[in-house]
Amino acid sequence: MGCLNMSEQERQLKALLEMVKRQQLTLKKVSEQIDLSYRQVKRIYKRYCTMGDAGLIHRSRGRLANRQHSHKTLIIERYQQRYEGFGPTLAAEKLLEEGFKVDHETLRRWLLAKGIWSQKRQRQAYRQRRERRAQFGELIQIDGSIHDWFSEGKLTCLINMVDDATGKTLSRLEEGETTAGVFRLLWSWIERYGIPLALYVDLKAVYVSPKEGGYSYLQAACKKLGIRVIKAYSPQAKGRVERNHAVYQDRLVKELKLQNIVTIGKANGLLEAGFVDGLNKRFEKPPRIAESAHRAIGSLDLNQILCWEYTRKLLNDWTFSFEGNYYQVRKTSCGLRPRMELYVRRHLNEEISAYYQKERLEIELLSEKPSKITKVQNIHLPFQAARSQSEQHPWKRPWARSQAIKFEKKAQPIGSTGRVDKACHDDSQRPTPVDFQIT
Repeated sequence: MGCLNMSEQERQLKALLEMVKRQQLTLKKVSEQIDLSYRQVKRIYKRYCTMGDAGLIHRSRGRLANRQHSHKTLIIERYQQRYEGFGPTLAAEKLLEEGFKVDHETLRRWLLAKGIWSQKRQRQAYRQRRERRAQFGELIQIDGSIHDWFSEGKLTCLINMVDDATGKTLSRLEEGETTAGVFRLLWSWIERYGIPLALYVDLKAVYVSPKEGGYSYLQAACKKLGIRVIKAYSPQAKGRVERNHAVYQDRLVKELKLQNIVTIGKANGLLEAGFVDGLNKRFEKPPRIAESAHRAIGSLDLNQILCWEYTRKLLNDWTFSFEGNYYQVRKTSCGLRPRMELYVRRHLNEEISAYYQKERLEIELLSEKPSKITKVQNIHLPFQAARSQSEQHPWKRPWARSQAIKFEKKAQPIGSTGRVDKACHDDSQRPTPVDFQIT
């Protein structure tokens, strides 16, 4: 008898079909359990009854695949005998002359898998220059260039925005590549041209959050403005803004030196006074589509969007803490209650504002931390001794006796003092109903 190689799934199917033979299971239940149709399970069971275990093995097992080359082993042996050290392309050409037809890429994979040949030359990744976007404002590249802009050995950062379609640029000098600097530059761009469709940024935490599914402050602001944030995974991906840095490092540095400007404020004044417009006039390209893709600001308040937003809980005394300070919230009619969440925003001008849903709250900065409310001490009343009850009190009598006395008190004789003689408890000596009035 030969040996059959069965997979785990086939062995499980054999056990189920044996249960079907013993009438412990139905074919319908088997089809539901192994996720096959009833008709297919029926065919497998019929083949199992006639062929045994061999009927459960896949029919293609042991057969040569349709896409498998029939002379693979012979070709590899021939390569080792005569063409060892040849590249796959040249070896495929030589093998074809001998009657062995094989594609050079197929031969390369075979040789790499066997370890017979290794690629000696490592080429750099080919990067084709991406075509510009069609409309102005369709894609804006933004990046920071840290450089010695004042030629004094002190590094500062020039944050630069370049339109992908036209090469139009707008820049601002800051102490570093910070969220505040990016907000100020984006605000200037929106006021001058409108809201762009997308921003192309690198993976710095200033632009995108390093956490999976998180949002940076720039991403949160762009989401409110409807701006798509696209990540660039290499400097070459946003090459337009990277190359534009070289223009500033050449021309701006020389202009600052000519005018003896050594402060960031005066440098930004130079940029806004016409330096950037002169660069755009010289290097700007016309877009393929003349219509701008920017959207109008409309009723949007950039001061409430380009800011830092946090969540805080309102305490029971209608105060909240933020950055080491305490703020008092005046009670409003917007449905805000203690322990609810509110939004606290820090703006570019360092102003603090608080919002509940979409309504702005009136807040006041407190000079000190609010004191905790102390608990009211319990007032001790003079001690009064408990009065002891008499033995005739209903609480000290059995229940049946107390109920009898209660009934006797309800049936009092007219003009009596409310006391009932003990002899009246005898039914023979009880007065007639004529002499009593039920109260």
